[in-house]
Amino acid sequence: MESSSARSGGSTRREATRQKLYEAAVTLIAEQGFSATTVDEIAERAGVAKGTVYYNFASKSVLFEELLRHGVGLLTASLKEAAEATARAGGGKVDALDAMIRAGLVFIDRYPAFTQLYVAELWRTNRAWQSTLMVVRQEAVAVVEGVLREGVATGEFSDEIDVQLTAAALVGMVLVAALDWKSFQPERSLDDVHAALSRLLQGRVSGRV
Repeated sequence: MESSSARSGGSTRREATRQKLYEAAVTLIAEQGFSATTVDEIAERAGVAKGTVYYNFASKSVLFEELLRHGVGLLTASLKEAAEATARAGGGKVDALDAMIRAGLVFIDRYPAFTQLYVAELWRTNRAWQSTLMVVRQEAVAVVEGVLREGVATGEFSDEIDVQLTAAALVGMVLVAALDWKSFQPERSLDDVHAALSRLLQGRVSGRV
């Protein structure tokens, strides 16, 4: 049997390979679409043999499905960390939502190709990975829902707030605003975009002007 250090090293190498494949796939699919992108191109862009792609993923569809899980998982983790860091610092729920908005913008700034792909896939209903996409989307939205519910319970937010719809609207606001920023207003800074969305949050969700 392999030693624990050998197994750990092998796992680390495999994760590094999968990361290269994710990055190659998201870039190519964002550039030319899923159907037009081939496994050969993904392998070439990642700098690995074609067999390495199939060793890690059963097919191109499985690779893309896992890419969605991986990417949205990173976003969800960053939202959770933003909320938890705010709580540790003694901030309120509006502060937590504001921190999550910034975390979302930072994520999109770092992974613009993935974000573009993710938003495009949300509109498609005939994909094999549609159910997976809905699950991971809900995981991200659920983090925001949790903060809203806590805010309603503590009286920071009105109990008239539709938690599900408001959470979805906040996530959607960040995604759409960030894509507009990247596509049409790239001269703006992340701080500038965050400040604009923060003012909207303060005025509409918290009820403050």
